[in-house]
Amino acid sequence: MSILIRNVRLDDEVTDVFIRGNRFERIGPDLDIEAEKVLDGRGKAILPSFVNGHTHAAMSLLRGYADDMELHTWLTRYIWPLEARLTEEDVYAGTRLACLEMIKSGTTFFNDMYWHWTGTARAVEEMGLRAGLSSVFIDFGDPGTAERHWQECRELFAASREYSKRISFLLGPHSVYAVSADSLRRIRDFALEQDLLIHIHLSETEKEVRELEKQLGKRPVEYLDDLGLLGPNLVACHCLWLNEQEIELLAEKRVKVIHNPVSNMKLCSGGFPYARLRRKGVAIGLGTDGCSSNNNLDMLEEMKFASLAAKDRSGDPTLMPAAEIFAAATLSGAEIFGLEAGRIREGYLADCILVDLGHHRLTPNHNLISNLVYAANGDCVQTTICDGKILMSDQVVDKEEEILAQAGERARKLNGLKN
Repeated sequence: MSILIRNVRLDDEVTDVFIRGNRFERIGPDLDIEAEKVLDGRGKAILPSFVNGHTHAAMSLLRGYADDMELHTWLTRYIWPLEARLTEEDVYAGTRLACLEMIKSGTTFFNDMYWHWTGTARAVEEMGLRAGLSSVFIDFGDPGTAERHWQECRELFAASREYSKRISFLLGPHSVYAVSADSLRRIRDFALEQDLLIHIHLSETEKEVRELEKQLGKRPVEYLDDLGLLGPNLVACHCLWLNEQEIELLAEKRVKVIHNPVSNMKLCSGGFPYARLRRKGVAIGLGTDGCSSNNNLDMLEEMKFASLAAKDRSGDPTLMPAAEIFAAATLSGAEIFGLEAGRIREGYLADCILVDLGHHRLTPNHNLISNLVYAANGDCVQTTICDGKILMSDQVVDKEEEILAQAGERARKLNGLKN
């Protein structure tokens, strides 16, 4: 497949962009090239698409299900009991709905942690996105449960090789409070053996930190360091309750951190120590978390909340400027997950969006990146391209009505509603 986008704005110039296969092959004005598909880029800007660094895609079925609660109450009394009833077909339907929402708002890669891995993978394959899919591991210290999850993990890793290169397999220990030390060590060793990323919730609440200190006399980051899990292959999500020693450890071990501002604010989990992490050079990406704690997957909205929360928390209006958070949502996210993406550049993966410069939220256009961070929402995205394939054109995604109907029906049955 080849695509030629003519007369599109790239940075401050109008140019043509030629895509062959899944890469940007040529960029320049008035390209004399034939393509199977030609897009008119007039009045539009081309930008890298978004990388959602942490979510639980199928939780789109739980949007609005259990709001306005403290995290541990929300998780243990409402979310986990309902998730125990999920089937693979529920997860498939919920993930298709999530993929639809992400395509509509310009996200082409998401890092996921959820049950029924194959249901998620099937939906991602069909929808054409990229994803890092974690095999969830929770044992609460029970050896029998740990062994069952470990066997499933190894089987899923083997099965993951049958999927396209758009899907990568990650290990997903839920958290230090939900996974035993023995299991964390096994995960560490398997990740090193197979060169895999590890995806974990870390220091999300003060309760998590205080309880571990009470039990072991250590904080979560120190505990993971003692177990040998801190390293460049660890993707640590949330990271709100950190002291200076822990930040030093994260920086020293080159751990990747994913910020989830909307979820954290909604659950009152704590404030993200952005300035302290940035000063130490910690790699930071951006994620939405799942739809039951956000309640959407719009990375444009997430960028605004991230920037405003950093400014408000610090009292410094210059902190986390628009260009910086845009990079966290695109280039930095791509680098965290090993993708040659996040830039509109020859040779890079053809993952991109076209935004409508005539949209009322982007008018006037004094600074496009500032507009995207502080003014835009997903409705400004006109076209989404992933891996050189057009997933949305003129804001239309294939099978939208079917996806919405299927997800609605699954959610109603899951919650015991007849209509």
